[in-house]
Amino acid sequence: MLTVTGLHAHYGRIHALRGVSLQVAAGEIVALIGANGAGKSTLLMTICGSPRASAGSIEFDGRDITRLPMHRVVRSGIAHAPEGRRIFPRMTVLENLLLGATACTDQPGPQLDRVFALFPRLGERAQQRGGTLSGGEQQMLAIARALMSRPRLLLLDEPSLGLAPMVVREIFRAIRDLNQSDGMTVFLVEQNAHHALRLADRGYVMVTGEIAMAGTGEELMNNAEVRAAYLEGAAGAGGGAGA
Repeated sequence: MLTVTGLHAHYGRIHALRGVSLQVAAGEIVALIGANGAGKSTLLMTICGSPRASAGSIEFDGRDITRLPMHRVVRSGIAHAPEGRRIFPRMTVLENLLLGATACTDQPGPQLDRVFALFPRLGERAQQRGGTLSGGEQQMLAIARALMSRPRLLLLDEPSLGLAPMVVREIFRAIRDLNQSDGMTVFLVEQNAHHALRLADRGYVMVTGEIAMAGTGEELMNNAEVRAAYLEGAAGAGGGAGA
């Protein structure tokens, strides 16, 4: 479904992505793990069109989307729930969700029902302002807003960041449900390697803007190098108290 080939991206003079190549097949959950500053978030943003790739290509369903503007990337069937949630705090939960549906020509009602089934707390707080939600609820809202465009590929950037363990489990349960029940393809960026690799069919490890390793989720979890760098001491960790 998604093929990234030899991708380079820059922030001014900073060479953030250095020849990244990877694939995400339809129906998969693929995890991208790595340390802070490795380029993981930059890769998701470059797929979405900002920053623009300086070299290489991005194909979605066999179509080259490397130079498409962001709104056309969304309309092609890709949605992005960014790091930091970035909801509209003064708008209600419902208003945030309806904004996510603007790129979709279908009536939003059925998809609203789906996201409220996935995250019942959002349904209970539909008329509440986004800024009054807890951190975990805001993360649910960010994911639900991305789903409102009915994407075929969902890009998730650090969905567990800063959340309590119980909320992290709920978020990852929802991701698994989306994949298994809806057939949603998910490309997941996570610092919580333990949760990400347990969930993922396949994974990649990124180091300083390059793909350093690839394998199934199980293979990477059992890899001594990956365990030493990303897993030891992290099992069962869920983040901070920001939920």
